[in-house]
Amino acid sequence: MKILKDPSAELLESALKRPTVKLKNIKKTVKPILKMVREKGDKALHKYNLEYDHVQVQHLIVTKNEIKAACNHVDDELKDAINVASKNIAKFHAAQRTPYLEVSTMPGVVCRRKSVPIERVGLYIPGGTAPLFSTVLMLAIPAQIAGCSELVLCTPPNKNGKIHPAILYAAHISGVKYNYKGGRRTSHCCYGIRHRKCPQGL
Repeated sequence: MKILKDPSAELLESALKRPTVKLKNIKKTVKPILKMVREKGDKALHKYNLEYDHVQVQHLIVTKNEIKAACNHVDDELKDAINVASKNIAKFHAAQRTPYLEVSTMPGVVCRRKSVPIERVGLYIPGGTAPLFSTVLMLAIPAQIAGCSELVLCTPPNKNGKIHPAILYAAHISGVKYNYKGGRRTSHCCYGIRHRKCPQGL
């Protein structure tokens, strides 16, 4: 952590400035990854999991048995807290739904407003030192309320190739259909390419 004592206005402005990345630099990194995944499929995803997250996983997608085991592993006190948060988040976002609107602005002219949900939504949950199961709730619940039919979650696994049980529990109660083991780079490929041929039995 960098500590600034009595910084000047210029130094404070510089320290508070958000980092930016040029789009061309992002494309330079992402394009070869997408090309590799299109050509090599799951082999490429396993390669990038090892390269970027330093972990080998047997299955990229979390199985039903893993979800069941994770739910059983979360203690009742944490489950209660997650359930309470889930209900509060759902209540708040449900109030944001807008009804179908039809207005006749003049004879023969009718204007309509209708909200249409996205069919498939990808959710990225950061991993690392703390399991951000709250992020699962904040992303998945609004999408579910909006009527998105398919929620796909990606999050980096730990060194043993496992996703934190609290994340999987939050995903389970929030209606997430598929959970993938992958960090930032791998996750975009899992969602964008690999998911289209996802085995339904997992």
